[in-house]
Amino acid sequence: MATVSRVVNHNHNVKPATEQKVMEVVKRLNYRPNDVARGLASKKTTTVGVIIPNVTNSYFAALARGIDDIAEMYQYNIILTNSDGDEQKEVKALNTLYSKQVDGIIFMGHELCPAVRVELEAERIPVVLAGSVDPDNEFPNVNIDYQAAVHNQVNNLLASGNQRIAFVAGELNRSINRDFRIPGYQAALSAQQQPVATELLFEAGNYDEGYALCDDLVKNRVTAAMVSNDEAAAGIMNGMNDRGITVPGQFEVATSDNTKLTEMTRPTLSTITQPLYDVGAVAMRLLTKLMDNQVVEQKQVLLPFGLKQRGSTKAS
Repeated sequence: MATVSRVVNHNHNVKPATEQKVMEVVKRLNYRPNDVARGLASKKTTTVGVIIPNVTNSYFAALARGIDDIAEMYQYNIILTNSDGDEQKEVKALNTLYSKQVDGIIFMGHELCPAVRVELEAERIPVVLAGSVDPDNEFPNVNIDYQAAVHNQVNNLLASGNQRIAFVAGELNRSINRDFRIPGYQAALSAQQQPVATELLFEAGNYDEGYALCDDLVKNRVTAAMVSNDEAAAGIMNGMNDRGITVPGQFEVATSDNTKLTEMTRPTLSTITQPLYDVGAVAMRLLTKLMDNQVVEQKQVLLPFGLKQRGSTKAS
C-alpha cells in the first residue's frame, strides 16, 4: 500500500522498475485515487469552493481564471458553483461546498447578504471575497478602491462640461454602490459645486435595461452617465444613438469593468480599468496562506485601478 501511495502521489522515492509495475496495474484496473478517503485521512481535501454569481459574465469569468491558475500552481482543485446572484442559491451553494469538505471558499457576489454572512461565520474554514466588498471588513477581501475610481471618472465627465451626470447601477442599494460608488460620484459633484440630485440615480443592470433607460435619461436632461456595468453602458450608448443622440458629441458614457465588451462596441467605451485576473489570483493566493495557517497581516487588499478614455467620452 505504501509503495502504491508513493507512486500515485508522484513521490519519486521508488525504484523505476517498481514504479513501472505499479503504473501498469493502475492502468489495467483503471484505478483512481479516492480524494474523499484521502481527505478523511489527512483532514485536507486540497479542494477550494468558488461561488460565482454569473458564469457567463466576462467580469467574473476573468476573476475565475486568475483563481484557477493560482489554484493549479498550489495544487488545489476547484469546485465552481453558479449562484445567479440569488441569496437562497448562495446559501445552498455554501452548504453543498461544506458537504464536500472543501478547505476554503472564495466568494464572488454583489454583496454579503445576512444569511450568507451567518453561514460563513458558522464554519471554521478560511473565506476570501474576490471583487466583493465587505463594509464591516470581517472577511479578507481583494478589490479596487471603487469610491476613488468612480470619483476620478466622474471628474473627467465634469471636465467635459457636463452638469447633468447620471449614476447607473443594477441595484443602487447594494453595498458596493450605496457605500462606495455613489459616495465617490457624489463627492466629485460636490467638489465642483454641482447639485447632488437623487433624480440622477438610475437602475439598469444589463443591456436591455440600459437601452430602455434612455427615455428617462433624456427626460431628465442627462448629458453623461457613469455606469457600473459594461452591458448596461453598451445598452445606453446604442439606445442614445438609435434616438438620434450622438455619442460622445451629445451624450457621454463611461463604464466600470473594462471587459472585452468595452472594445467591441462602436464607439469603444471609456472605462475604469481593473486588474480582474489579478483580483482573482491574489484572492486565491491569500486563501492558500490562510489554509496553511500562515500569518497574514494585510487581509483587505486594494489593487491599483486606472482610467481608459476611449471613444464614448470627449476626453478620449
